[in-house]
Amino acid sequence: QVQLVESGGGLVQPGGSQRLSCAASGSIRRIYTMGWYRQAPGKQRELVATITSDGSTNYSDSVKGRFTISRDNAKNTVYLQMNGLKPEDTAVYYCNIRMLGSYWGQGTQVTVSS
Repeated sequence: QVQLVESGGGLVQPGGSQRLSCAASGSIRRIYTMGWYRQAPGKQRELVATITSDGSTNYSDSVKGRFTISRDNAKNTVYLQMNGLKPEDTAVYYCNIRMLGSYWGQGTQVTVSS
C-alpha cells in the first residue's frame, strides 16, 4: 500500500503565500512523476503542476510564474510553493504520484479570502 499525507493548507489573504507538502510512504518503488491538482466547488479537477524524476516541471497557465513545484527524492516528498495567491486559487489541492500505478492524497483545502 501507498499512503500520501498532505499538509499546509488553510486560509490565506489575497496576495499571500502558502506552501503545501505531500509525503509518500509505504510500498514506494521508483516514483516517476509527482504533481499537484486542484478542484474548486462545482468544477472538475485540474492540473496545477507536475515534476518528473529528473526535475522537469510543467505548470498550468493559470499558476505559471506564481507557483513553484519541487521534490525531495530522498524523502519521497513533493512541495508546492504558492505566491501571489488569488481568490480563484481557492480549491481542494490533491497531490499525485505515479509509479507503476497512480496514487492520490486525501486533499487539503486552500482558501484565499480577505
